[in-house]
Amino acid sequence: MSKNLSSISTIETKPANAVSGAGMDKKIINKKYRFNKWVIAILIIVSIFFIKYFFSMQSTGKSLLVDNSRIIISDVTSGIFEDFIPIRAQVTPAKTVFLDAIEGGRIERILVEDGTSLKTGDLIVELSNASLQLNVLGNETRVAEQLNNMRSIELNLEQNRLQHKRNILDIQFQIQLLTRQASREKALLKTNALNKSQYQDTLDTLNWYKNSLELIVESQSSDARMQGEQLSFLKKTSKRLESNLAISKQNLDNMNVKAPVKGTLSGFNVEIGQSIARGERLGQIDTPNDYKLTAFIDEFYLGRIDIGQRAHMKNQSNEYTLKISKIYPQVQNGQFKVDFKFENHQPQGIRRGQTMQIKLTLGDASKAILIPNGAFYQDTGGSWIFVVSQNSLEAVKRTVRLGRRNSQFIEVIEGLEIGEQVVTSPYSSYQNLQRLKFN
Repeated sequence: MSKNLSSISTIETKPANAVSGAGMDKKIINKKYRFNKWVIAILIIVSIFFIKYFFSMQSTGKSLLVDNSRIIISDVTSGIFEDFIPIRAQVTPAKTVFLDAIEGGRIERILVEDGTSLKTGDLIVELSNASLQLNVLGNETRVAEQLNNMRSIELNLEQNRLQHKRNILDIQFQIQLLTRQASREKALLKTNALNKSQYQDTLDTLNWYKNSLELIVESQSSDARMQGEQLSFLKKTSKRLESNLAISKQNLDNMNVKAPVKGTLSGFNVEIGQSIARGERLGQIDTPNDYKLTAFIDEFYLGRIDIGQRAHMKNQSNEYTLKISKIYPQVQNGQFKVDFKFENHQPQGIRRGQTMQIKLTLGDASKAILIPNGAFYQDTGGSWIFVVSQNSLEAVKRTVRLGRRNSQFIEVIEGLEIGEQVVTSPYSSYQNLQRLKFN
């Protein structure tokens, strides 16, 4: 027991400068821990780069690398803007008279061909209509009957007038006789050579004739007034009947279609034996060597076009001035029709159906900032455009305000400066992009 205690005591009283075995130990580093540390560091760096790229894209928007040889880059310039639109117009006759069948019928004879030059009154085609002929004959019969009835009534009215006049003459004659008789009887009555009753009968008879005369005169006046009104009505009726008969005969005469004006027959394509309905178009007559231009214009310009507006046209190095003579308000397929009339003289040798290129002036020329008219306008509506940066390495989307445009230039109201460059080629593939980077 004491031996063990001494041994323990010896160990506890070991000198402080004794060499320890701990200094000889080597720390072992885990390689898996070192690999994880590098992975975490790389992930942190990638995350930081991704975050920076995300915020960069948020600030600059989507971009696309494009070949600048496949796009059109144009300069923003200053110049005179001519407010006009180019129009393709067609040569048409200045005046056209349509040939319509007033009454239907069957074609019996064709006297001219399509394209023939006609004079006023030339016979073109003959038609037949048996029912119309019978109708005209029936109208003639009815008119004749009405006229005979009117003549009979006029005769009766005249006979009544003469009878009234004869009765008045008879009564006046009787009054004259009775007046003289009453005068003689009055003288005899004073000498008592005549009874008083006889004289009184003569006076009563005389008074009766006088009263009858007044009644007949009043009756004659009343009959004359009524007969005059009836005769006036009959005359008006007679005129209407004669007018109806004239119209019926005119319709029958219209079965022979004649040229109403001088000109060239066109659109005439009928055959013998063909049935033509009432009102059906047979053809048309165009005024010779007198033309106008007809064009269809986009409805976008409907509010900027008015009658009298001028247009210009070049033909064989000569310039001609036209003006709008008629605007058709109907819009079909997004276009409306306009007629142009030559102001002074028309070109020589033009033909119907020929196509001409004209410039329609919409406003006065003025100085403005201009960009070339390009296909980009259809994609953006003129609300934005890609502007090339100063280093020519990219083009950035910019909101602009564009004004009037013609076939060559677009007027810039705000958003662009003179000397800048813009992309004017189509934007169909760039609608959602903010930048175009050039390679």
